[in-house]
Amino acid sequence: MGPKSALILVALLGWADGSSLHHSDARSSRLSLEKTFGRLVKDSQCQHMLKHLHNGARITVQMPPNVEGHWVSTRCEVRPGPEFLTRSYSFFSNNTFQAHQFYYEDNHCTRPTYTLVIRGRLRLRQASWIIRGGTEAEYHLHRVQMVCHTATMAKELSQRLNRSCRGAVKGPWEPNVIHELWSEEGGFDCSRELNFAMHELQLLRVEKQYMHHNLDHLVEELFLGDIHTEPSQRLYYKPSSYQTALQNAKNHDQGCIACRIIFRSDEFHPPILPPRADLTVGLYGQWVSQRCEVRPEVLFLTRHFIFHDKNHTWEGHYYHYSDPICKHLTFTIYARGRYSRGLHSTRVMGGTEFVFKVNHMRVTPMDLATTSLLNVFNGNECGVQGSWQVGVEQDVTVTNGCVALGIRLPHTEYELFRMEQDSHGRYLLYNGQRPSDGSSPNRPERRATSYQMPLVQCSANSHMSDFSRTDGSDRPLLHHNDCTGWHRGSHKHVMVAVTAIVTCLLLCWNC
Repeated sequence: MGPKSALILVALLGWADGSSLHHSDARSSRLSLEKTFGRLVKDSQCQHMLKHLHNGARITVQMPPNVEGHWVSTRCEVRPGPEFLTRSYSFFSNNTFQAHQFYYEDNHCTRPTYTLVIRGRLRLRQASWIIRGGTEAEYHLHRVQMVCHTATMAKELSQRLNRSCRGAVKGPWEPNVIHELWSEEGGFDCSRELNFAMHELQLLRVEKQYMHHNLDHLVEELFLGDIHTEPSQRLYYKPSSYQTALQNAKNHDQGCIACRIIFRSDEFHPPILPPRADLTVGLYGQWVSQRCEVRPEVLFLTRHFIFHDKNHTWEGHYYHYSDPICKHLTFTIYARGRYSRGLHSTRVMGGTEFVFKVNHMRVTPMDLATTSLLNVFNGNECGVQGSWQVGVEQDVTVTNGCVALGIRLPHTEYELFRMEQDSHGRYLLYNGQRPSDGSSPNRPERRATSYQMPLVQCSANSHMSDFSRTDGSDRPLLHHNDCTGWHRGSHKHVMVAVTAIVTCLLLCWNC
């Protein structure tokens, strides 16, 4: 069997494995996970939080999703560019929708600049065959309007749109006046100048969760499709992952102050969130995923990071699954690395820039499909040829990574981080969103301008795990946060579509 066939096989087997979203815990999967977690400090809070995710975290998924209602952002969001915004979307029983996107000057959403008002119709189609647990949809726009909130922004946008959409903009714009960007009967489209698209509506997922085991405290979340990291490509991009979730205005986290402010807002009264100070990014302690995370092209994982600020090294544990609720473990990766001191970003307000270097990694296949994939490759380019076994770890550093998984070592990446506290006082750590085109931020100009799902701090301590103690080496440790940047020259082994499935799936703690 050739490499391409093997990759297709593992993708198909992974799809078939655990196809139900509401399956019970399989004993073998649970034992495998506990065996893996057992390598960490026993009974630690971090281990407990990861096990909670594995046990479903009391989350149910609606299939097909019922999106009717009013959904709002839970915080100031950051889109590639960067763009700072909050969202307020209403879906009605007659399949129409009205969406407000509020844009800001600052990363805390305290100084609004303009608002887009989008009206249209949404039609749910079938369950996504690409992103398990998601639902595909079609949308049709009726009208896109804009309201500027400052005289400066009104002048800037009217001049900009007058050049690109000649005839549609009549005279200088005034703040707090609604203007047409596009309509079915208008005969012009000025929204393209803003790289505007609502393709996020092409992929949806609704989750319900009872917070703190309280049946009276239901939280509903709406996940919409991700936004391309290159603004000029947004018009042509079909979502393959999700954005930060919106929460139902009726069933939201009771501690969410932003939810209540955004719910009461409109295009003439944009939400102004409470001012907050930027937190200094301190890479220390331990951080874990808050949910089963989704990456582009059918990638599901949870992450656990340990940062050692005294010597600027870190460890990463990555648990990969074949299903969108992270029950069926397929393989794990353990990585170690070294990182630079952080510098304030001059491009992304509130961000801090780091440089990470990569040189060490271990892989453990946890199912037959992944084990078979690793064993089909000729030559010692991914551990010892033909020696992989289910549940048995191998160090792939000596083979400079793993061709089967699209990984090349060593590697350098240019990262972006930010830190904040949530409404419950917990510290959250965001790192850079992976490029939508599958490339690597291996040069400063490729550094991310937006973030992916945050990790939550589970411990302020950073005790070395059992994994690192077994090595005994003082050499620089591995950073494991790239997808395709680690596998130059591997295209002869891996077709592009499946590389996205496997390489990001495996490596990307910030994929």
